[in-house]
Amino acid sequence: MQTAHSPSAPTGGVARWLRRIEAWLDDRGKPAWLIAMIAGFVVFWPVGLALLAYMIWSKRMFSRSCLGNRHDHQDRSGDTSGEMARAFRPSGNAAFDAYKADTIRRLTDEQEAFESFLQRLRDAKDKQEFDSFMEDRARTAQQAPVPAEEPRQSSGAAGY
Repeated sequence: MQTAHSPSAPTGGVARWLRRIEAWLDDRGKPAWLIAMIAGFVVFWPVGLALLAYMIWSKRMFSRSCLGNRHDHQDRSGDTSGEMARAFRPSGNAAFDAYKADTIRRLTDEQEAFESFLQRLRDAKDKQEFDSFMEDRARTAQQAPVPAEEPRQSSGAAGY
């Protein structure tokens, strides 16, 4: 099995080289990306076109800064474990950390109370709908005429 770090993997070195270039351009901001794109068009137009497509796809073209966008994209990836780790990491300020812990505890308690309220509300609505269904069913059963049974005739008593 070849990894990106093994010397026999040819794409590992290229990928590493491209990541370094990307980081270098990000450090210098949007003007560096635009200069690279224009240079790509001048040297070989598919390179400039590829850079333009990459800038649009990665949202570097329309963001305020390339470096900030890079970190925002990583934060919006859907993985909240990193966000939670940052939220509970101590800041070094004891008063702020105590305030933050108290606020998080209070918000957690409020969230649990609200979820409990919503569950009671759903249960009450379900009970109301069930009671209404049962009343409608009982009312329908009382209003429906009960078919009268016809007297049965035995085959031997008819005298036909």
